[in-house]
Amino acid sequence: MMQRTFITLWMVLFVSSSFAAAPNSLQALLEQVKQDRSQQKANLAKRELKFKTAQNKQAELLNNALKKLDTVAHRNATLKNNYDNYNLEIDRQNAVLKEKMGALGELEGIVKQIAGDLDIIIDSSLVSAQKPDRDAILDLLANRKELPSLQELEDLWLLAMDEMVESGKVVTFPGKIITTTGNEITQDVTRIGVFNAVTAGQFLRALPETGKLIAPGRQPDQRFRQMALNLENAKSGIHAFPIDPTRGSMLALLVQKPTLKERIVQGGVIGYAIMLIGLIGLGISTERAITLAATSRKVQKQLEHKKSGDNPLGHIMQVYEKNLDVDTETLGLKLDEAILKEIPKIQRGLGALTLLAAISPLLGLLGTVTGIIETFQSITLHGTGDPRVMSGGISQALVTTVMGLLVAIPLLLCHSFLSAKSSTLVQILDEKSTAFVALLAETNRIKNV
Repeated sequence: MMQRTFITLWMVLFVSSSFAAAPNSLQALLEQVKQDRSQQKANLAKRELKFKTAQNKQAELLNNALKKLDTVAHRNATLKNNYDNYNLEIDRQNAVLKEKMGALGELEGIVKQIAGDLDIIIDSSLVSAQKPDRDAILDLLANRKELPSLQELEDLWLLAMDEMVESGKVVTFPGKIITTTGNEITQDVTRIGVFNAVTAGQFLRALPETGKLIAPGRQPDQRFRQMALNLENAKSGIHAFPIDPTRGSMLALLVQKPTLKERIVQGGVIGYAIMLIGLIGLGISTERAITLAATSRKVQKQLEHKKSGDNPLGHIMQVYEKNLDVDTETLGLKLDEAILKEIPKIQRGLGALTLLAAISPLLGLLGTVTGIIETFQSITLHGTGDPRVMSGGISQALVTTVMGLLVAIPLLLCHSFLSAKSSTLVQILDEKSTAFVALLAETNRIKNV
């Protein structure tokens, strides 16, 4: 095979040389062929050496790669064996851990729950305004999925104990306060446990988001603010003070509580009509009470004196004195006539009070009906998604009912009181009238005898 290759190669070179440069003679051709052959052998030897060198190098690289493959395969087998052994050891240790932990396996969940609940309390506590940034351990324990350390459990316990201890203290400290105008000031704050915080007689509530204190736009009644001032100025002793058990929720709702003026405005036109009726009834009741009291005093004085005066009983006595010469039947009729003239003066205005007392609850019922109609109209237009849309009609329905009852009940009481006073006076007049008739009859009997 090799010989054929050389012969073929020589023929190609010979033909190429024949075309490249034609020799001048056969000797020259022979020399040229020998020379070309020698050159070709040298070139082939170089190429063969180069190929053998590359082959040896590739063989060396192959051997090295095979050695590395063997090393890696051995290392892989070793690592796999170690991995299997480690997995077995981990399973064994987990079984031992589970057996030794026992009830401690639930500790993580219990601590997370306690930390979360306590974090809510600490964030909304007034103590946090005095001691900010004390709930870092709670945030850590509430979000971590590992068992807490002994130190962390102690910190959690100490924080809970601190909150319990501070809930029974009354302390004063400099705190940051957000006023009603939005400005932030630093001022001495008196904290009453975890329930209330006051400054300069004003009640404060805590903002959980910032840990600062804010002054609500509306404060409690003056008597409660005076209690706060007394407590702030006190050095020792026991002092009365209102406690907010909701830790500020009631104080926040106080801002939304309507005033008396706002309640009256909610009643609308019907509410104003009920108030007008109440004022009229109050005026009538006052005038009647003063008049009947004065009349009653005059009648009582008249009972003590025999001379007739300017009062209902005196008028009866005047009729008696002018008709001493008539018979008893005629005198009785004249006295009854005089009493009938005095009764309208005594009972004047009582019928109006009865009418006003009856109209007031009816107007309240009218306001209730109109308020409910307005509520249903709001539901028809806007649906029931937002309760504030229905609040106007509901407020009118309830407020007018209350206003009607608040006016009717006092008017009924006044009417009952005034009716009793007038009935007492009428009864005195009837009694004295009967006495005058009896006195005239006795006088006439003595004359006849």
